[in-house]
Amino acid sequence: MSRIKNAFNGKKAFIGFITAGDPDLEKTEEFVLEMERAGASLVELGIPFSDPIAEGPVIQDANIRALMAGCTTDKIFAMVKNLREKTQIPLVFLAYANTLYKYGYEKFCAKCNETGIDGLIIPDLPFEEKGELSDIAKEQGIDLISLIAPTSEQRIQMISKEATGFIYIVSSMGVTGVRSEIKTDIASIVNVIRSVTDIPVAVGFGINTKEQVKEYTTIADGAIVGSAIVKIISEHGKDAGKYIYDYVSGMTSVLEIK
Repeated sequence: MSRIKNAFNGKKAFIGFITAGDPDLEKTEEFVLEMERAGASLVELGIPFSDPIAEGPVIQDANIRALMAGCTTDKIFAMVKNLREKTQIPLVFLAYANTLYKYGYEKFCAKCNETGIDGLIIPDLPFEEKGELSDIAKEQGIDLISLIAPTSEQRIQMISKEATGFIYIVSSMGVTGVRSEIKTDIASIVNVIRSVTDIPVAVGFGINTKEQVKEYTTIADGAIVGSAIVKIISEHGKDAGKYIYDYVSGMTSVLEIK
């Protein structure tokens, strides 16, 4: 069983996101381990980028902090390789297409395989243009994770049929960030996905409370939280580990056994 598939095996999944290199890569490693200790099923690592178009101010600022601290893609790979000596938690990169294009698709995916990255989320890579990357990723055993937005409509089935790893449902229009209310009919989107595939489905963008995690993991297989965790890091810096543990522990306490 792949590590990503294992993340959804047995109980609903909590997926945490942090920006790699914020405030530094040593702390990124610590924060991943704290999330795992708190019950996270999978961790997304954002590769910092100068123009992260899907991100709101909280994660934009984290990207800037990481870049200013000297974080690079090669340094992140080295950190992941070291992290893999301590944990087998599924790890997924969230990166922007230009980062992979500049690095080289084949080289990037080979490094993911070598260091232990399980999947890729590329917010600015349209479904219709994923072919040249998806074939390379597949050869290296890397899942290219599809995003489905509220506006996907007729494209939901098409995207779902080719999905690997898990499907990321974007709960709200706009960029990432904490939201007090999510108005999208997530259940309807999940029903359409379920009509063509049994691949796990996780919901993200805006989720930040235990109540939201419980609600959306009742509908889907997992919940993704990013901005709320990144905000903890912005507030506590290198001392954020214990606060991340406490926050994630609260989120995972409401997860149901399948």
